[in-house]
Amino acid sequence: MSRTIEPNSRVRSMRHIRPVNQSRTTPRTRSHAGEQALRDHSGRCIEPVVCICPHFEDQMHFCLGSFAVLAPGARWFHSKQAIKDPLRKGAPEMTRAIIIGGGIAGPTAAMALQRVGIEAVLYEAHPRTTGEVGSYFTVTPNGLGALRAIGALHTATAIGFPTHKNVLWNDRGRRLGTIPLGEPLPDGTVSQTIKRARLSRALQDEAIRRGVHVEFGKRLVDASTSADGRVVARFQDGSEAIGDLLVGADGVHSVTRHIIDPSAPGGRYVGLVNFGGYTSNGGVVAEREAWHLIFGRRAFFGYNVSASGDAVWFANVPRQEVTPSERASTSAESWKCQLLELFADDRGPAVDLIRRGKLELAADNTYDLPHVPTWHNGRMIIIGDAAHAPAPSSGQGASMAMEDAVVLAKALRDVPDIPAAFDTYEQLRRERVERIVAEGARGSSSKTPGALGRLVRDLMLPIVFRFFVREKSLAWMYNYRVDLDSPVRLDARTA
Repeated sequence: MSRTIEPNSRVRSMRHIRPVNQSRTTPRTRSHAGEQALRDHSGRCIEPVVCICPHFEDQMHFCLGSFAVLAPGARWFHSKQAIKDPLRKGAPEMTRAIIIGGGIAGPTAAMALQRVGIEAVLYEAHPRTTGEVGSYFTVTPNGLGALRAIGALHTATAIGFPTHKNVLWNDRGRRLGTIPLGEPLPDGTVSQTIKRARLSRALQDEAIRRGVHVEFGKRLVDASTSADGRVVARFQDGSEAIGDLLVGADGVHSVTRHIIDPSAPGGRYVGLVNFGGYTSNGGVVAEREAWHLIFGRRAFFGYNVSASGDAVWFANVPRQEVTPSERASTSAESWKCQLLELFADDRGPAVDLIRRGKLELAADNTYDLPHVPTWHNGRMIIIGDAAHAPAPSSGQGASMAMEDAVVLAKALRDVPDIPAAFDTYEQLRRERVERIVAEGARGSSSKTPGALGRLVRDLMLPIVFRFFVREKSLAWMYNYRVDLDSPVRLDARTA
């Protein structure tokens, strides 16, 4: 008889692996060097086909006949094939991961962990909402590749629109250069421009569809390790959650980061306040499937026209941080008036799009995290913006969070214990993400130079983009791909 599945800590008991269309009392015997075998009621050995479903442990079945139903997301293996994940030998002993944060990194991590056989429960601080607040951003092929690795690429492509490149302009309407956004995925998918709130909701919905338990309105206030080595998370409403590890995906203002290391740095204000809006039937004559980025005299403006002619746009305004009282006392119309004044002397569609558009994100202070010394402690770890938030100018925050989720799942699958898995994850990720954060910081500081700086910029950028900023020079960022099926390799840190 060929090798089937050996029970391990990921399957809490063999009752989670049961024959389809037979009673739970089907005789089981130990045979062939201690491996688990199944026999029918006559005692005859049966060579099974194995269905591994990443959604629920008790949907992992031995199929002994032709009547089994394949659950969504499941995969069939013949018993003679190697069973890699989620029941990989040498995997860390665990049953449950607590994930804090339901934005981008959290749901992606929950699905990635599920794919390698780890039960994940997701806790989001805010109530469940269908609101459309927030701005648009672009998920580049490296992030989309991470979604593809866990079978969730459709969550982005269904709600986004293609974006191939960034086109840079000065305040007088002169084209300065073009930044390509990486090679498409094997199926031709290119970068997608998406509203952040929609993508977050789509990822949450997909996680729920796959069986991930999600609780909303659960704001983390503390976490600790119990005497038996498990993690206890405590929430503002007085409730608790217990798991074998905790993943903090709770953003740049992460509570988890300060639980892991009370001396951890907070977000660093990058000197820009962000605004975002949407203009129906924008009426802009511009190249489609591209972000057009304008170095204005007093602020930075970007817009992207969809295939339907609608325009999404944002503005980065250099100024002091907006205080809570200023935000509360300033209306959307007042903010729009300030933006119109800032862009009044610039060529381009900024003034028209702002005047006719709807302001959907107002006065959002922008922060980054250039270096967080401690990413993990014991069985708690931070990922995404909680560990390495880049400035928006990098265009990489969401994509890096998606990469993190898949790499963490691989490390937990392939490395024998949790602390060692966290060490491996950090070795695989830190150099790459901190390089991207540094690139974003440089981009933010150059958005609004003075008169002399504008002159130098306009002379130099065309040369830089013609000879130095090419698709090949950006391949390290955009063409990075995460493959969940391959084992972790420490020589694949940035490639």
